Amino acid sequence: MTDSPAMLSWQVIRQDDNGNRYRVGKYATRDEAQRIADTLDARGHKQLYSVERIGQSVQ
Repeated sequence: MTDSPAMLSWQVIRQDDNGNRYRVGKYATRDEAQRIADTLDARGHKQLYSVERIGQSVQ
């Protein structure tokens, strides 16, 4: 499997308490990315995990 942008169009983003945002990973489907975000969120840390389409503008 290749990591070309066309194949991995969803990403999981972690936002910390200070508002800093970091990409956790890129995934082929929204469902796959959401499963990862849900798993990380269930760990109970203070970070916020979200799923975004790559190239989506967040303000």
